[in-house]
This record gives sequence, C-alpha cells and structure tokens, in this order.
Amino acid sequence: MNSVHFTSGMGEPAVVITRVAGRQWHAVEDDRVVGRGDASRRPDGRIFLSVDAWHGAVFDQLADAMLADLPKPLYTVVDEADPDVTSHWERVGFMTRRREWEYLVPTDPRVTGLGSVLPPSDVTIVAVGEAEEVPLRTLDRAIRDEVEAAVGWQEMLAEVLPRLDGATLRDPSKYAVAAQSDRYVGLLRVAPVTRQPRIGLIAVRSDQHRRGIARALLAHVLGSLHRGGIETASAEVNESNGAAMALFEGVGARRASSNLELVLR
Repeated sequence: MNSVHFTSGMGEPAVVITRVAGRQWHAVEDDRVVGRGDASRRPDGRIFLSVDAWHGAVFDQLADAMLADLPKPLYTVVDEADPDVTSHWERVGFMTRRREWEYLVPTDPRVTGLGSVLPPSDVTIVAVGEAEEVPLRTLDRAIRDEVEAAVGWQEMLAEVLPRLDGATLRDPSKYAVAAQSDRYVGLLRVAPVTRQPRIGLIAVRSDQHRRGIARALLAHVLGSLHRGGIETASAEVNESNGAAMALFEGVGARRASSNLELVLR
C-alpha cells in the first residue's frame, strides 16, 4: 500500500493518504479516517471517481493522490445542485462534459394525453417481460450499432452501457418492445424501482423513426404503470438529446434535478 503525507496546519497532525485497496484510498488524520476515495470502472471501461471528505483540503489531497495513481481520462458525476462539490472537482482539473436531466413523468393518461395513442397499424406492442429474448437481443445490438455509428454509445446512461465482456442486455424481463412482422423494431427499458419505476432507455431502429413508435411504447408502459397504482416514473435524459426531451416534456414530465458528468483528460 502506498502512502502520501500532507502537512496540516501549525501543530496539527499530518494527513496520510493511503491506497488501501486496488481502487480505494483513505485519508487518515490523528488515527481517524477523515476522507475516502473510490475509483470504479463502468461497463464501457471508463473509470469514474468519487471522494467523500470532511474538509476541502482533504478532498484535494485525496483527489491528487488518486489522479497520480490512475490513467486518464477520468470521470465523475456530480449533482448540479451542489456547487461546492462541483468546484472541488474543477479545482483539480475536471471540466463539464455533459448534463443529464432527471424528469418526473406522470402516468395518468388524462395528464399525459396518451390515452388514445396507438402504434402504427403494422406494429404491435409487447408488454414488459413478455418479449422473446433472441429477437430482443438482435434489436438491442442493431440499435447499439446505430448509436455507436452516430453519437457514440458513451453518450448513453451508465445502466445501458455494454459490459467489458461485450454483453449488452442483462435482463430481458425489463423491456417492452414494438414488434413488426417477424422482427422487433423498438424497445423501452423499465427498472422496477420501488414506488417510482425508472425509464432507462427508449430506442427505435433508424428505419422506423418518425412513425410514432417511441410515443406508442411510452403510452403503453405509462398506462400499465398507472393501472398498477403508480402515479409517476422517473427518466434521465442527456441534454443533447433533443428528441427525447421533447418526447417527455410533451407528456407533461417536469425536470426535477440534473447531474453533470465531468472529465479530466
């Protein structure tokens, strides 16, 4: 284990930063742990950092030790409503890469206006948990290839990123799909979080865009949640995804918070 000593104020004990495990650091002052740092590798291979420290100076010392040990680029995610934490990361060199809005989405069709929305005549909506795994995985791969060829899959949420082993779809039971003849052309992923399910992904094959399939998928899933007694769902949307923002805001969703993804290159 490597340790780095930092001098505190006059007469105060030194802060000792120690890498206690492969991806964990502790800051110790006078035999007390006064800060912790963690590095986690996301499914796409990117390394994200987190620091929990009692004082700003300890935050900087932990961050400096971690940055010295880890390869760049490095990433972190912060709540935009917490400017102090954001400024700590900016002080050690991180810059904003993107913003994600968290939306609260009503499920009542009288609010969303989706009660009468139907898919195109040649498309059928398959309910959450009823999709066949093989065509669902085929659709997932096709959509990922299209996204990668356009904006790149790193612009997607962490929960839908591919793992290092190449697997991309972990739990088929969380998906509703749009079926056309003998293939699937659209999907919507729902994470069953207690009391407020989270919509993690809505995607439609590029040759089926502008047909109302995404809206029909959303209408089906929100309607099902409403009938199950769920009043709101949540969704996270990249600020650069204008189509997704328009889709959610068009059904009465409201912005509840935002996160910033920061990067040090």
